[in-house]
Formats: sequence, C-alpha cells, structure tokens
Amino acid sequence: MMTYHNPYDSVESGVHPAKKEKTDYIIHKVIQALNILEQFHDEVDELSLAEMSRRIALNENSVHLLLATLKSRNYIEQNGATNNYRLGFKNLELAQTVLRQTDLYRVSQPVLSSVALECGETAAVAVLRKTHVIELNAVPSEHPVQVRSRVGVHLPVHCTAAGKALIACETEEALGAMFKVVALESYTRNTITCTKALGLQLQQIVEKGYAVDDEELDDDVRSVAAVIHDYSGRAVGALVIIGPSCRIGLGRLVQELVPLAQRGAREISVKLGYHDSELPAPGDPAREVGSAARRSSARSAAGKPKSTGTSRAA
Repeated sequence: MMTYHNPYDSVESGVHPAKKEKTDYIIHKVIQALNILEQFHDEVDELSLAEMSRRIALNENSVHLLLATLKSRNYIEQNGATNNYRLGFKNLELAQTVLRQTDLYRVSQPVLSSVALECGETAAVAVLRKTHVIELNAVPSEHPVQVRSRVGVHLPVHCTAAGKALIACETEEALGAMFKVVALESYTRNTITCTKALGLQLQQIVEKGYAVDDEELDDDVRSVAAVIHDYSGRAVGALVIIGPSCRIGLGRLVQELVPLAQRGAREISVKLGYHDSELPAPGDPAREVGSAARRSSARSAAGKPKSTGTSRAA
C-alpha cells in the first residue's frame, strides 16, 4: 500500500526540504528556441533546416518543430524561394520596444540629431557589451557619400573610436580579463594589433578625453568618440561622429569634431543625471587627478597579455 508523504511535514518538524537550484527551473525547450534565434547575427541572414540543426546540435525533426512554433508567432519567417529560415518582424517589434525603454536611446536622440546637423556627418551612440561595442542609435549624414550606420552590429573594441573610449574607462581587472579573450585582429593597415601599443593609446585617451578611429576598422573612414556618463559617474556609452576620410581630415577632426563630440557626450550625460560640474574639461587638473588610476590600469592590464601581431598605431 502506497503512503502519501506531505513535503511540509519535514518543515513542521524543523527539517527544511532541500532548496532547488535556479538551473532546476530552466526549460530546455525554451533554451533551444532561443538558440535558434541567436544563430541569426551579423552576416547570417538565412539558414536551411540542415544548417540550423548542425549549428545547435539538435536533430532535424526537433528543430523543425521549434521553427514551426516560432514561425506561428512571427519570430521566424521562411523564404518561399529557398525554404531557408530567417528572423521574423516580431523580433524587430521587441527590439524597438527595448530601445524606447532605454534611457540612453531616448535622451540621446535629439542630441544626435543636433550633432549630425551641425557637422554634416553621421552621429551615433554606442555601448560596450562584454568584448564588443554595439551602436544603439544613429542619425545619418545627409551627404550623398556617407558611412552606413551599423546599429545592432557587434564591432571590435580595439579598432573603433567608441570601443577604445569605453574600454579606457574599465578597471585593471576588467581590462586584463578582456585582453585574455579578445584577439586584436587586423582589419586595415592602421589597426593596432599589439596590446602594449593599445595600452599606451588607452592612456592617451583618458588624458585627452576622446578616442579616434583613424581608418583602423575600415579604410577611408574616420571617427571620434567621447564617453557618456550616467548619474553615478559610470561610463554607459559613447557619442561617435563618423564619416569618410575625404571629408574628415585629421585637422578638421581635432579642431571641429572632437569638441563637438565632447559637447554632445556632456549634454547626454547631464540628461542622464550626471552633474555638469563633475565633468571637467580635458586638460583640467581635476580631470588628471581623477584619471590617474585609470591610466595606471590601462598600462598594466594591456601589458600583461601576449602580442597577437605588429602595431600600427593611429
């Protein structure tokens, strides 16, 4: 005869049942569905059933059922000509909702519009996410020749103005961990591929208050970035001005675009609650005192990992 055991009996007797780990509540089918959605990124637009099955290491029958479910809710679409699968417009709806709910996106929009109008180049806001930088929002240039924005695309930190500006604000521990896993891949002849040279440039970025991409990610493209702070003083993003090198010479970049980027970043920071008095201008002694520790962190953290190539500093 089976007996019923009340799980609360042990509680009443003073013996508490074992607490479940958080991982016990994970629903693996949901994880598999999310894995499918996460296969579409950067250059991957469409995937066949077989390719998807191989990528997520799941048999085709199971993958087909998951795709059919996602398709029924418009998270996945199927190309009628190739039968390949791609992201559906429901993902775009959710992404737009996330952006509208993001303070940085909301408060930066009018500033980006003003900056882009004043200089005639593309203005963007980018954020640091783990080992990459991502453009959150962008206002394009009205010039017929312009640099295409890369909103939502993961970009390398070591050869983008926003990436360098943001990692220059990181702690020694964070930088050390990042440089252990980030390969300083070469994209152009100007890309910095030596951690020591990158560390030296990060020191200069902290001292000057801005970072430059001098044709380091793309040939014939230059950009400048200044850091945005929130109410707590944390670096939450960077304002970037980007355009073709034929219009952005180094003289114009330093004399016109650097002050404009810094002014825009300062304006967004103030809107996020950061006190304007806490944002000393580059060269101010208060700035040098506050950044001394970060200069030391950048130097020591970047000097630890092995070099992955030769340096072509900007």
